[in-house]
Amino acid sequence: MNIPTIQFIRRGQIVRLSNLAPTRTLLEVLREDLNSTGTKEGCNEGDCGACTVVLAEVVGGHIKYNAVNSCIRLAHSIDGMALWTVEDLAAPDGTLHPAQTAMVQCHGGQCGFCTPGFVMSLFAMYQNHVCRGELVTREMAQEELSGNLCRCTGYRPILDAAEQMAQLPPMPIDETELLKQLKLLAPDQSNLETRDSYQSPTTLSNLLAIRAAQPQAQLVAGCTDVGLWINKMHMQFDKVIDLTRVRELQRIESYPNHLAIGAAVKLGDAFAALLAERPQLHTFASRFAGLPVRNSGTLGGNIANGSPIGDSMPLLIALGANVVLMSVRGHREMPLEQLYTGYRKNLMTADEVLAWIKVPKATPGELLRIYKISKRFEDDISAVCLAVKLQLSGHKIMQASIGVGGVAATPARASRTEAVLSGQAWTQATAQQAGTALCDEFSPISDMRASSSYRVQVLSNLLQRFWLESQGVQNINLESFTLEGAAT
Repeated sequence: MNIPTIQFIRRGQIVRLSNLAPTRTLLEVLREDLNSTGTKEGCNEGDCGACTVVLAEVVGGHIKYNAVNSCIRLAHSIDGMALWTVEDLAAPDGTLHPAQTAMVQCHGGQCGFCTPGFVMSLFAMYQNHVCRGELVTREMAQEELSGNLCRCTGYRPILDAAEQMAQLPPMPIDETELLKQLKLLAPDQSNLETRDSYQSPTTLSNLLAIRAAQPQAQLVAGCTDVGLWINKMHMQFDKVIDLTRVRELQRIESYPNHLAIGAAVKLGDAFAALLAERPQLHTFASRFAGLPVRNSGTLGGNIANGSPIGDSMPLLIALGANVVLMSVRGHREMPLEQLYTGYRKNLMTADEVLAWIKVPKATPGELLRIYKISKRFEDDISAVCLAVKLQLSGHKIMQASIGVGGVAATPARASRTEAVLSGQAWTQATAQQAGTALCDEFSPISDMRASSSYRVQVLSNLLQRFWLESQGVQNINLESFTLEGAAT
């Protein structure tokens, strides 16, 4: 088996590693092979942020820095990038980086286990904002640190540290030199496409050819879910096909009536494109996992995974999105909700890949909201997710579109409830009737996140909330809704 060598920049030097198994994670390589134990293993599933490192790559001729979870990031995926861990930030004379100094001055660490991860997220924030002359606000810091959890220090001093970084003596990276190094280190494209253990094709045609030749190989993108299969279920794969370098699938294309989002587009970039069309999605997008997950995971991966509690699918279903499946035999297109046949099962044949997501653009008279109900506000899995889009003409509903997650074996369209709404006047009575229909349309299970009765009640309550918000009611007291039975 051809197990390739990977190369990356660390501390200004090229690091070369050989004979890495295709499923070996970056965290394993750091701690076990490179003796870089400052990066911690916490949950080992991308939730706590203790394992956060920063990767840099060239995007559009510029360097982009991403804080990512090294525990669920495959080591081969960083080939051709630059890497920083917490050991790499201080200057050669021992001077701490502003991200480290601010944490010390603001007393941002207590037991210290989570601290390296917070420092790395702060470092990415420093590079992406402070070094570009942008002010780090408390709100920005709270959003960008949402993937880092602390159980003893508390978040106030850490947020203080984020705001204080810009006031400290600067310690910029020589990006001109780094850009030269990264361009010289660009992976050998022919080599990427001829490996047989870990293949990273760079063109769509090569991806489809490889997929046809190796239909049993494991497809990965950001690996934010497959990484859990490796860490928690101890699954191993002899052959991996990584589609994140496929140029065509990295693009977001704008057409008169829709956006075409490539399956390899990172979640953060995909949400940014959707937000440009529909700014009201900001809160929802910032609650989709933590920033390190959004920096690795892809929209196509979230859809192909098909989890019934995957948050992007209810939104996309409500927006009327289609997916495009491709193989060497051709392509086919279908509404997103028709992709799924059962729990984490879909219509894709062994030689097909999900290539594009086509999302209709916003239109005049569109009323859209999406609600995520979870036990924690940030970085948590949904108990229920509801997206509702109404096309209004005056007070009449011309068309209704509803996507629901967490209430069935697959993400689902609430077609019967849509029928109740369509053609009706948008009134409180109509909203109540739709809420009743929505409760009757689904029979969710009880699990560790919520009971069946809670999920059903929440669906009805959320439609009532949707009505109130459409009438301009703000700061709705969620406690006024029935919240009993949340725990099983």
